[in-house]
Amino acid sequence: MKIFSFSIYRRLISASIRSQMQYRAAFWLDLLSVIIGTASAFGTLALILQRFEHIAGWTLAEIAFLYGTVETAFGSMDLIFSGFDPGFFGQRIRRGTFDQILLRPVNITVQVLGSEFTLRRLARIFQGAVVLGLALLWNEVHWTLLKVIFLPIIVGGLICFFGALFIIGSTITFWTVQSVEVVNIFTYGGVEMMSYPMSIYNKWLRRFFTYIIPAIFLNYYPALYILDKPDPFHMPAFAPFLCPVVGFGMMTIALTFWNFGIQYYQSTGT
Repeated sequence: MKIFSFSIYRRLISASIRSQMQYRAAFWLDLLSVIIGTASAFGTLALILQRFEHIAGWTLAEIAFLYGTVETAFGSMDLIFSGFDPGFFGQRIRRGTFDQILLRPVNITVQVLGSEFTLRRLARIFQGAVVLGLALLWNEVHWTLLKVIFLPIIVGGLICFFGALFIIGSTITFWTVQSVEVVNIFTYGGVEMMSYPMSIYNKWLRRFFTYIIPAIFLNYYPALYILDKPDPFHMPAFAPFLCPVVGFGMMTIALTFWNFGIQYYQSTGT
């Protein structure tokens, strides 16, 4: 059954890629525009830091690590979980096309995952990976075997975290029909927040993203570990290694909520 589901997923992705490559000139222009747009955001930050040299003790090279890691992860998530984008999924619920998915003898989650695979997201992944690579060069990281192994785990944890938020946002539309904009605060807003050191935020905001939504363990604490920076909040020594626990834990919660939502889904009748 798992082999069959993977085969269906691969075929769906292949069909999505072929359809996007029908108009190659438009595809490459779209990709270029995304690269320019995302690169300008980091360029602006770099210009600001050239003037002030650091933010709360974090240099441009160190912030580049935060920025590059979260951008690479979010771009990868946005590519893989495009079908679960709450805005797109809300349209599927309103138009009644989700009912067609329920009628097919194929795993529902696999169908939604394979329904969209937007290649222009590669531009964000590329830009984030370039910034991350430069950050690793600029910071002269003291590499150990554990750090080498842990770096892709950090990215994987972030992908799972943001993907889980997409799944939760899509599940909520089973009842609201319209997409809930508050989800964007934690997805796109979360990317912006995690691109900077947590020490610059107010105490109440840090506590929220530590004890309510533990995003602080996904990028900030792993960065402290990789870059050998001191912990200003004096958390336990294992704090940096909570990244996969938070990421994969959020994904488990999201999939459980998703399956619950499917059981109680009622069609809009369109």
